[in-house]
This record gives sequence, C-alpha cells and structure tokens, in this order.
Amino acid sequence: MDKNKKTILVVEDDSMISSMYKTKFEADGFNVLTAEDGAFGLELAKKEKPDIIMLDIILPQLDGFSVLEEVKKDKATKKIPVIMLTNLGTNEDKIKGQKMGAVDYLVKASLTPGQVSAKIKQVLKIK
Repeated sequence: MDKNKKTILVVEDDSMISSMYKTKFEADGFNVLTAEDGAFGLELAKKEKPDIIMLDIILPQLDGFSVLEEVKKDKATKKIPVIMLTNLGTNEDKIKGQKMGAVDYLVKASLTPGQVSAKIKQVLKIK
C-alpha cells in the first residue's frame, strides 16, 4: 500500500457496490480496504487506522451503527471520520448517525461514486 496516499475503508456487504466504489476511489488516488461485514470492518479499522471510513448500516454480524459506536469509543480510532453510506434515507437514521459521530450521511441511491469521492475529498481536505 502506498503510504503517501490516503486510505479509505469501505464497509459494505454488497460486493457489486463495494467493488464499484473501490474502482472509483483507486482511480481517484486512494488506497482502498474493503470489508463485507461489520465485525471485519471494525477489526480492519482498528488494525489499519484508515484516514476515513465509508460505512453501510445494514451489515451482517454487526450493523453500521454498532461499528460506528465502537470506532468512536476506541481512543485509537475515534478521530477517524466516518461517512454513513446507506439506502436508509430516514431522518431518524440521519440524526442517529450524526449524534453518534458520523461526519456525513449519504444515501447511495441519490449519489454517483464520483459525488461520493468528492465528499470524501472535502472531508479529508484534499484539493
């Protein structure tokens, strides 16, 4: 992995969506780690300490809110920005995610990978 590049951890159980984002983020110059369930995503977050985490909510083993809670509880990972990326577009979920420390809450269906990548660059302050 290129240490000069920012690393994104994508926690997404749909492999098609996951690989689509991986392809886009790599094309945009990021290192990309992927996890297909919440438990593995949390493990990777603690081990690799990525620069940012893209987190789905509906996940096997551990849902996105549980992963977010654990990431924010751990001293080693609590400063990592987390963007919730989901198809659950309800206001309650949005508010819950933000209260729990997510920097943003994106609805998959309404954004292209390019728009998501632009959001990530905004959060990481990359020109």
